[in-house]
Amino acid sequence: LICIIVIVAFAACALGYAFFEMRMEQSETQSGQEEISGNASGNGGPEQWQAEGAPFIDVELLTPNPYSRSQEKTDKITGIVIHYTANPGATAIGNRNYFEGLKDSHETKASSNFVVGLNGEIVQCIPTWEVAYASNDRNYDTVSIECCHPDATGKFNDATYRSMVQLTAWLCLKFNLTEEDVIRHYDITGKICPKYFVENEDAWNQFKSDVKAVLDNAK
Repeated sequence: LICIIVIVAFAACALGYAFFEMRMEQSETQSGQEEISGNASGNGGPEQWQAEGAPFIDVELLTPNPYSRSQEKTDKITGIVIHYTANPGATAIGNRNYFEGLKDSHETKASSNFVVGLNGEIVQCIPTWEVAYASNDRNYDTVSIECCHPDATGKFNDATYRSMVQLTAWLCLKFNLTEEDVIRHYDITGKICPKYFVENEDAWNQFKSDVKAVLDNAK
């Protein structure tokens, strides 16, 4: 009888351990899926973001690596930084793939949280709670937006511009910021970036006004 009890107890323990292992594996899988979709840390995903007023965002996170996605955590976000790609005609996914390729080429450290494309598409490369290598001394307290442009003037077409305004305004709402917290890469380092907004101050002020209009409408 004692032997039977021991055997039954051993079998129960084995089944319990197998169940525990299965649950852990399911949990890890779910956690990975949440990170890819943007759900980690309760930050929602594309559908939830759209319900909150965001434009559609294609989440294409970079592979963790030291050159473009170190997975370092940001500090409190206090600004949104606007960039231009300085690569006329390049696409959003093309820029994203360039950042991805740095894990193999090691040629530099560079990335951006978001890239806005020539058709208004938005690709997310880095979660907003992770550091992107875009804004020098402000990498740790800002979210970066790289913007595609069709020619060497750096002027954004209408589709890109609309998405820039929508994305910037939504990020301001998400982090409790105003249009005055939206800056250019130029304002950090003096680099001519984004070129058109540096060389045309009126266009930059209009962009901030358009962001403010969306914020005011959301109140």
